[in-house]
Amino acid sequence: MERKNVWETYSDKQIKELEKLCAGYRDFLDRGKTERECIDVIVNMLEENGYTELQKAILTGKKLKPGDKVYAVWMNKSVAIYRLGKKPLEEGLNILGAHIDSPRMDVKQNPLYEEGGFAYLDTHYYGGVKKYQWVTLPLALHGVMVKKDGTTVEISIGEEEDDPVFFISDLLVHLAGEQLEKKASKVIEGEALDLIIGSRPLVLAGDEKDEDKKEKKEAKEAVKAGVLDILKKTYDVEEEDFISAELEIVPAGKAREAGLDRSMILAYGQDDRVCAYTSLMAMLDTGKTDRTVCCILVDKEEIGSVGATGMQSRFFENSLAELLALTGEYSELTLRRALARSCMLSSDVSAGFDPTYASSFEKKNAAFLGNGMVFNKFTGARGKSGSNDANAEYMAHIRNIFEKKGICFQTAELGKVDVGGGGTIAYILALYGMNVIDSGVAVLNMHAPWEAVSKADVYETYRGYKAFVEGADLT
Repeated sequence: MERKNVWETYSDKQIKELEKLCAGYRDFLDRGKTERECIDVIVNMLEENGYTELQKAILTGKKLKPGDKVYAVWMNKSVAIYRLGKKPLEEGLNILGAHIDSPRMDVKQNPLYEEGGFAYLDTHYYGGVKKYQWVTLPLALHGVMVKKDGTTVEISIGEEEDDPVFFISDLLVHLAGEQLEKKASKVIEGEALDLIIGSRPLVLAGDEKDEDKKEKKEAKEAVKAGVLDILKKTYDVEEEDFISAELEIVPAGKAREAGLDRSMILAYGQDDRVCAYTSLMAMLDTGKTDRTVCCILVDKEEIGSVGATGMQSRFFENSLAELLALTGEYSELTLRRALARSCMLSSDVSAGFDPTYASSFEKKNAAFLGNGMVFNKFTGARGKSGSNDANAEYMAHIRNIFEKKGICFQTAELGKVDVGGGGTIAYILALYGMNVIDSGVAVLNMHAPWEAVSKADVYETYRGYKAFVEGADLT
């Protein structure tokens, strides 16, 4: 089945809507390079759109009614957003679920050291990466350092024009004969991904009277001491504060339009913030509905959806239980029925067909940039291992909704059967018995420092998510 390039279907009005949506999306990417930053941006957007925090409603005992809009944040890394519909929650919700974490380098807890005249931060890569892609790039440092007294210091260095940037070095090609004989997975080892953050030793002025600084210089390497001096002056943090820090190393620079025709977006973190943003915007732009609409944006998907902020935690289930209590519907049975009767789109990206590496794809079942929203009936690896496999009835239901709304979509698998594979949060929600299917945007360079998507696919996915939350109902 051939799918038409969706650019050919748009009116001038739709092109304007597309460009507006994508401009907002690029801004979202620039302001949310970590999961914490994403949550800050999202909460501000929710508050501007009349949403209130669920915890406030719990504390005041507010009775929630159809049309009310609430959200619940967990550990500043995940959020569940609800807009109550006319029907009882027991009849199920229409859910969009995406993740806001992306592959990166994390700074270790005892990271700062000096070697050969350079000051380094020791790192541990997060998620599936090709390690060799992360060297010799301008990199930025984002995150928080929490001091013993509980004070949180926010760090963001490398994004402004006058900010310094950081980098990971690589061996010059003139001396790389032995290195180039290695497998790609071994060309750059994980322990070699250490960030260079300085090379200037601490120098005391001739009239320097600061005895503490003199002792610091004598006790530590001079370049490392210089870095610590800057951190103290700028952020009032000590070396010990790295123990209670969460610092992430990401590519420095803004999301950009790509191609002479400006048809694409090149940026860091589009897996899976492209689906997070389109899911959020679809929800914000949806009016009153029969069924309650929910958007879940979570952390830790890139490492298995584990931990307190991953989809495997009870955070979502607990927030829904609180919602039921505030509508006067709560019972354990009602909660189970609400979950089982829900419809969900697991909003995650798919591998875009790359003609340069065509041998890794099965072309009939590949996702193409510019061909609209992508559905993956199943993901997993090889024999569908680790996959949610959506049923035919649910796929037919989605097709019917999209046809009525004129949404362009395509279906795909994640490459050839025996080449590889991947997973999403879909199987976790499916454990409740609800209908779930993977859907999202096709991406080139997935998991690389800079990923590419088609603006048309961003717009079509937003339209698809909106049509879904307004129309899905299998009860």
